[in-house]
Amino acid sequence: MHLDALKRIYFLGIGGIGMSALARYFLNKGIEIFGYDLTQSSLTKKLEAEGMMIHYSEDLDKIPKDIDLVVYTPAIPQSNREFVWLNENNYIIKKRAEVLGLISKQHSTIAVAGTHGKTSTSSLIAHILTYCGLDISAFLGGILKQQNSNYIQGNSDIVVLEADEYDRSFLQIYPDILIITSLDADHLDIYKSHRSMIDAYEQFISQISIGGTLILMDDFSNSFSFRWKDSIERNGINVLQLNDDFGFENVRISDTRYVFDFKSKESSLNELISIMPGLHNISNVCASVMVAILNSCSSENIKEALHSFKGIKRRFEVVYEDKKVLLDDYAHHPTELKNAVETVNRLYAGRSIIGIFQPHLYSRTADFYQGFARELEALDEIWILDIYPAREEPIEGIKSEMIFNLIRNDNKRLLHTSELVEALRKEKENLDVVITLGASDIDKYHNEIVEILK
Repeated sequence: MHLDALKRIYFLGIGGIGMSALARYFLNKGIEIFGYDLTQSSLTKKLEAEGMMIHYSEDLDKIPKDIDLVVYTPAIPQSNREFVWLNENNYIIKKRAEVLGLISKQHSTIAVAGTHGKTSTSSLIAHILTYCGLDISAFLGGILKQQNSNYIQGNSDIVVLEADEYDRSFLQIYPDILIITSLDADHLDIYKSHRSMIDAYEQFISQISIGGTLILMDDFSNSFSFRWKDSIERNGINVLQLNDDFGFENVRISDTRYVFDFKSKESSLNELISIMPGLHNISNVCASVMVAILNSCSSENIKEALHSFKGIKRRFEVVYEDKKVLLDDYAHHPTELKNAVETVNRLYAGRSIIGIFQPHLYSRTADFYQGFARELEALDEIWILDIYPAREEPIEGIKSEMIFNLIRNDNKRLLHTSELVEALRKEKENLDVVITLGASDIDKYHNEIVEILK
């Protein structure tokens, strides 16, 4: 497929974070963009304001004529009327990952994969390289506050992107630099076992360009089989590992910011600032710095870039801070919850912290409800909301109560999501630090929560 020859593209599920970045890429190339999504959101409103035509009901009459390509997300049900009709009428239909793979093949690709930290790391890389004048393009899984977008338009050969393991999507990508942040089990509805997931990562490693670079944020030698070393040696891949080839030291907190020194075999950078709190984000910063060094960025520019970074929406975001505080984090895996809870407890030590968690997906709740309960109980008070289904149908017996019942902390509440704002309003005199947690749409309540805190 010649992407440059396309005139009109239709996106099924255009409001997804990955889909919207692709739509923005093609819109910037002068291609007409149309799309469907189940619900209107702040993101789809922005896409419409940028010139895209979007509707929110399964309506065959609203599918424009003369579509050159249909792009869909796996979150779209196979029973969707528009999806069925487009298939039956022989339109060219491709998954989002396939199209992203086609784009990446035209560029020198820096890909970030892993269960956690993809958005933070890829966003940092994109920001630093842009600040250093490399004019890169980027497809991100979060909204960069700097650009208020999940897409950066550039004119150089370099593209930065998240390599999503869901549905084995990342196997469409052939990177020149690959960062793997973590290998915790996830998406077991797709992979069925942790071993099967790791096998997919091994295959992804084998797709690194000859002479490329693999950056590992942990020692995964006990996780990988012997096959990954064969592909590394066969393709002449340069492997860099955190704590062996680069790392950090002298970590301290200054004015709610983490400050540390970066060290590698080739260079050192002192007094680096991470606007995104937590030790896990220091690791993400180190990976980003390593990529910047590989792309010949100067130490001075790297330090300035980190200092100027404004963060990412929904990644330990300070939504409101005065006498009272509202924080938000996209954490939807036990490890991510652990990081968020440890960070908020450390930065706001001595204050009363309420965590409001909305589990994401029935399948993930079934897999990790025990881990969710274990990590959440370290908060002063925990409120658990209904499961956010996203792409899934309910699974019999899988409910938020499974998490709630295991939390060994008497300061806990189980609420329907629709009851959240009123419950907070009744508690407004007792509120101090509130953190919303989960990969749901819980952020749509932030304006009301801020008014209550004020």
